[in-house]
Amino acid sequence: MPKRLRLTRRFPVAMTEDGYRRLRRFAREAGLDEGEALSFLFEHFDSITNHENLSHRLRLFNAELEARKR
Repeated sequence: MPKRLRLTRRFPVAMTEDGYRRLRRFAREAGLDEGEALSFLFEHFDSITNHENLSHRLRLFNAELEARKR
């Protein structure tokens, strides 16, 4: 059986409720815990994102960010 991923960094993260629900769903579907799921997403970020879609979604998120903080 392969050795489990050893997580070496812990940091406080602020997430929206929608983002956290999506992370939990992804982790559950992948058979990972939330930390392992985040590690996977960031280690493979370039290969699992579409640059054009990412840029567009980031612009939308930033435009809505101030309203979300209220």
